[in-house]
Amino acid sequence: MKEEDQVLAPYAMKSSASLGRVHDEPEDTFRLPFQRDRDRIIHCRSFRRLQAKTQVFVSYFGDHYRDRLTHSMEVSQIARDISRNLGLNEDLAECISLAHDLGHPPFGHGGEAALDEVMKEHGLHFEHNEQSHRVIEKLEKIYPAFDGLNPSKEVLDGLLKHNPHKYKTYTEFVTSPHLEAQVMDLSDEIAYINHDVDDGIRADIISLSSIGKFAIWKDAEKVVLEKYGKVAVGKDALAKDPEMRRRYVSRVVSKMISLMIGDLLETTSANLKVNKIDSLKKVRAHKGKLVSFSAPMKAKQKELRDFLMKRFYLNQKVEKRISHGKRVIKKLFRHYRAHPALLPAEYSKMIMSGERPEIVIKDYIAGMTDHFAEETAKQVRN
Repeated sequence: MKEEDQVLAPYAMKSSASLGRVHDEPEDTFRLPFQRDRDRIIHCRSFRRLQAKTQVFVSYFGDHYRDRLTHSMEVSQIARDISRNLGLNEDLAECISLAHDLGHPPFGHGGEAALDEVMKEHGLHFEHNEQSHRVIEKLEKIYPAFDGLNPSKEVLDGLLKHNPHKYKTYTEFVTSPHLEAQVMDLSDEIAYINHDVDDGIRADIISLSSIGKFAIWKDAEKVVLEKYGKVAVGKDALAKDPEMRRRYVSRVVSKMISLMIGDLLETTSANLKVNKIDSLKKVRAHKGKLVSFSAPMKAKQKELRDFLMKRFYLNQKVEKRISHGKRVIKKLFRHYRAHPALLPAEYSKMIMSGERPEIVIKDYIAGMTDHFAEETAKQVRN
């Protein structure tokens, strides 16, 4: 902890200032609290299941497309880089990044929408960040003395990304419990925008000519061509040489990530200076986000996100599988709502303890992988 005092900025979330855990435990001899949290997250079952959950393409679409696990790792890597450069707590940013999708259901955002729709039929709702919070606070059951992973309270607060004031938090704050949570939020954005472009091109859903019209791609491409030259990544050779195309796309996407990170660091540093943020207390009292992109970068990202929505996420090739996944989830939910006794024993026990059946069924389905959900749906009748 003394090393953190020397390395971290005064506005960072330091281990020595942590509110601790919900259930008291002795401190670890070799690891700081947030390092210990990270290890618990990586070793839990929910984290392992991310490898078989859809990001955009269903998990069996191909070997090289992102799934929830690789997405979470990419978010974590970006969050650590940003945190290091801002003098923030890398370990805390990494924890929130690795845990932020633990509650995401199968079949991507289509699966989330489907689960929310059936929950609303019972006056409830579903949101994956809230579910991720529930996973590490309650649903993982690996310790004798308590449910959940018993992470630090700062990790739990950091996971409530959307409308945090709707929920009970351990820290009082206006916008965010700490800057590390804000870093994770935009690291998530950087990761999914860029890896979705990469996956869309790999799947031949996005063409180089269509993506080449956007400002952020042009900015990155210019740097790549200046560095490697037209001989190394010449456009004329791309259509004829798959390997050349792969190298070219990889370098441009990598540079887009770098440009976004650079813009975020510059803008955030300016925000901290202008708002005279020199303590964690001032971070929590501040209205609005301190970690942000510049206005020009936001505009470039928006036009790219709008393009991805029209040409990638709503593409027939993608939408067909996502629509199928939504039907699977609704079928499973209605089946178990009609027959709650058919739930696995640990979930039936939750209902017997007084939990609403709809909430327990939601917990069960949200934890499923794509394949398990499909195979289970084949065995049930509605």
